[in-house]
Amino acid sequence: MNTPDSQGTQQDVLIERTGPLGRITLNRPRALNSLTRPMLETVRAALDAWAGDDAVSAVLLSGAGGRGLCAGADIRAVHDDAKLGGAGTRALFRVEYPLNELVSRYPKPYVALMDGITMGGGVGLSGHAGIRIVTERSAVAMPETRIGLVPDVGGSRLLALAPGELGTHVGLTAATMTAGDALHCGFADHFVPSAALPDLAERLTAGDDPAKAVAALAAPAPASPLAGQQEWIDHCYAADRVEEILERLRATGLPAAAEAAAQLLGKSPTMLKVTLAALRRARALPSLAATLDQEYRISCAALAHHDLVEGIRAQVVDKDRDPHWSPATLDGVSAADVARFFAVPADGDLGLA
Repeated sequence: MNTPDSQGTQQDVLIERTGPLGRITLNRPRALNSLTRPMLETVRAALDAWAGDDAVSAVLLSGAGGRGLCAGADIRAVHDDAKLGGAGTRALFRVEYPLNELVSRYPKPYVALMDGITMGGGVGLSGHAGIRIVTERSAVAMPETRIGLVPDVGGSRLLALAPGELGTHVGLTAATMTAGDALHCGFADHFVPSAALPDLAERLTAGDDPAKAVAALAAPAPASPLAGQQEWIDHCYAADRVEEILERLRATGLPAAAEAAAQLLGKSPTMLKVTLAALRRARALPSLAATLDQEYRISCAALAHHDLVEGIRAQVVDKDRDPHWSPATLDGVSAADVARFFAVPADGDLGLA
């Protein structure tokens, strides 16, 4: 399937139909299948076309290269665009977020293979699917606070609805979930060994019912390390201020809690406070669409904030791992500073809900 600007784009997303199965393969393996706006537009065009095509009974999303489904957006491109004002990235969000919402209500079985690294935008394309599969190789995360951003692509809703305060812990620290964690936290539905994925694709190509095909190949879910730590996580992250969360983490005397505190201290103070506010608000929002509307406001504000460009510089561009946040401390971030991230952007709202 070609789009008007598909030259150089088609190779990044492979769109094909094998029997009754529509296949979407993210195909930038050297970049861990990181997403660009043309890639998202190609995926959207395919899903729109297949939704009304009686010859297509199911959709299968996967990533090329064997290392993962997708590591998220093309962060270097976001960095460069943000320095120029962020118009290109805002346009990307206006394609990506409605696509995430479409995935959540797609009218045909949508099977997402969250095999290997599945982070950020990769979660947006898979975490809202009807059938979400993890393997022993899965590493699932919303890593946005590592780079001075806030969980988006509907990730704040998934985090907010995770058991207890596990989502708050994962969202603030940018922790990576194992397959067991992803299942326990509601980011995935089934565990299928990676060796069985070709068999699954063959069954879907043959027209087998997707739910039955997955059930035939699924294995018992592995244990969730996060579930084993939920008692102290729930206690510490139940606080409504990041400062108090840190105090509780330090007071437990547990090595894992001390490590979590250290992780928080390395993150942008502003984005930690905005993330906590976003997760608390997301719990009360009625739908994924409403959550994406909120995330769009936050993401647009983040594009204009110092910490996003600085975070990407430190982690991805210069790789010195020494970001200089502004403000540099939590007490320098006021309630008014946080509230500004929830205001309607100057160029208008997303308006999904």
